[in-house]
Amino acid sequence: MSKHSQIISRRLFVTGALASTTAACGNGIGGSGAAKIDARVDSSLAGLHSRYPATLDLKAKSVGMLVMPLITKAGFGVGGAFGRGALRVNDVTVDYYSSAAASVGLQIGAQQFSHVLYFMTPQALQEFRGASGWAAGADLEYALSDKGGNVSAETTTALAPVIAVIYGQAGLLVGATLEGTKYTRIIP
Repeated sequence: MSKHSQIISRRLFVTGALASTTAACGNGIGGSGAAKIDARVDSSLAGLHSRYPATLDLKAKSVGMLVMPLITKAGFGVGGAFGRGALRVNDVTVDYYSSAAASVGLQIGAQQFSHVLYFMTPQALQEFRGASGWAAGADLEYALSDKGGNVSAETTTALAPVIAVIYGQAGLLVGATLEGTKYTRIIP
């Protein structure tokens, strides 16, 4: 195979991988507007609270929470994740957000999950809302337990400004992280 053919082959591979990743990220939330996102957020929270009732403690102690009811991650060498959700303060939606992440490396497949970011201080919530795009960093505190029912504000660092709970159809995804995920305000 000639060098020119190898370059074209690589470009086609990368283009195909990006196209399949983008297609897999169409998680059914987009396009229908705020009502559809709110309905998915309500359903996601109802499932979280019924399966892991101790998360109600986190909700009660937080000043706001970003609920991402469905995140789709997919990749074949080059990967990505995408989802849409709502920021709620006092159980009222105040803004809508998209989340996106990209990754490169040995990866094949797709995965879907949900997560909630609990803002435990007014300053953390203000910084999130004031940013043009907020990225989850390595300092994000996770309230994860394979027992689920033991998740509460007491199981985490009391001073953590933002606490993440990652969950899905099959239960909590122990070891999953949100590091590198970028959240951007949207108009649905």
